Amino acid sequence: MKSVDPRSAPADPETLAASLKDMATGILEEAKRQGATAAEVAAGDSSGLVVSVRKGELETVEFTNDRGFGITVYVGERKGNASTSDAGPDAVRDTVRAALNIARYTEEDPCNGLADADVMARRIPDLDLHHPWDIDVPLATERATETEAAGLAFDDRIVNSEGARVATARGCQVYGNSHGFLEASWGTRHSTSCLMIAGDSNGMQPEDWYTVSRDPADLEDHVEVGREAARRAVGRLGCRPVKTGSYPVMFAAPVAAGLVSHLLSAVGGRALYRRESYLLDSLGRRVATEDITLREEPHRPKGLASAGYDGDGVATRAKTFIDQGVVTSYVLDTYSARRLGMATTGNAGGYFNLDVVADTRPVEELMREMDTGLLVTSLMGQGVNLVTGDYSRGAGGVWIADGEPRHPVDEVTIAANLDDVFKGIVGCGDDIDRRGNIQTGSLLVREMTVAN
Repeated sequence: MKSVDPRSAPADPETLAASLKDMATGILEEAKRQGATAAEVAAGDSSGLVVSVRKGELETVEFTNDRGFGITVYVGERKGNASTSDAGPDAVRDTVRAALNIARYTEEDPCNGLADADVMARRIPDLDLHHPWDIDVPLATERATETEAAGLAFDDRIVNSEGARVATARGCQVYGNSHGFLEASWGTRHSTSCLMIAGDSNGMQPEDWYTVSRDPADLEDHVEVGREAARRAVGRLGCRPVKTGSYPVMFAAPVAAGLVSHLLSAVGGRALYRRESYLLDSLGRRVATEDITLREEPHRPKGLASAGYDGDGVATRAKTFIDQGVVTSYVLDTYSARRLGMATTGNAGGYFNLDVVADTRPVEELMREMDTGLLVTSLMGQGVNLVTGDYSRGAGGVWIADGEPRHPVDEVTIAANLDDVFKGIVGCGDDIDRRGNIQTGSLLVREMTVAN
């Protein structure tokens, strides 16, 4: 990785976008010259700065500046791809040749090929994703140091730190294909994070917190990031066992997003055409409580996952995947849609700004409804079987009794079938976590098995 100051990158987004478009055009022309019947290329240029401190001392400074491209070629119904970080003429020829060599030795697949020309994005909305942060190493170091110091000073039980980190990145991505589609998108991403370690006579507990946004002005106060990491670490001290049984379980907002992602995967094209989902043939079927709607908003200004077109160049649009618990759309890219005999939903590369829409209530009210149960704040392991829907994962959190937090819980297992979990959601909190692609509040599930 080349080490240069990211501010040495072209300051004019239009200039860099034009340069990448020229590169993409040349690559597509080379693919055609070498015999591809169709081709698509994704090219990118990104730069960034990451500063880490630990125990008040500067630990690492990393500058990044990367440029590269990936080419996918089609020879009839055969497909091959290759990528490189070298955009020189010789590298372009060699990379295209490598992709074509792969294509010529792969099996024919009638579902291969570009998305249809008539679904390419024609009007790209301004999504307000580009907000460079005028921050240098001294300022980033100061910010990270203050973040960590706030965490260390929060409580005498904070005994150590894994440090704090400030990061900023900006990049331009270009996608083009032999339909004549060629577009560029600029974006920035900034973050501050911290990991604190609390300790007592029973051992140590680590916890982290972070803030992330497209616009530095939208970042959470960095001092509060340090304090929240410390607050969460201290809150894990004094873990006690619980009696194995069936209880209400509430997934705190940061982990509830992961739970929702399993439902989206189960209605995703790859799992469906491979018949690796418990939600096969689920269009029009109730798969969750009627209180839950999953809606995608790809054109949200400043959205962390906003996009005017997907990875196939297909226009994105707002859509609902789950409407009041009923599947109204699968999550499909061009290939999976063809495998299923359907039309793409413009979701090559995933979903874009997925909202859990529900009548929200204060978390304290949900706790009172729980009466006795587990508030999950962390999850471990990968015990999710999409084929059967069986769900079993290690968890940590807070035990709720008489509607009030009582003591921390660690190293328990929570288990149920996902079908029962999503149909058993009885409440959504108003504590919406907006830091990721899936935005949701805490989710209260009527019953799961909790075991030590």
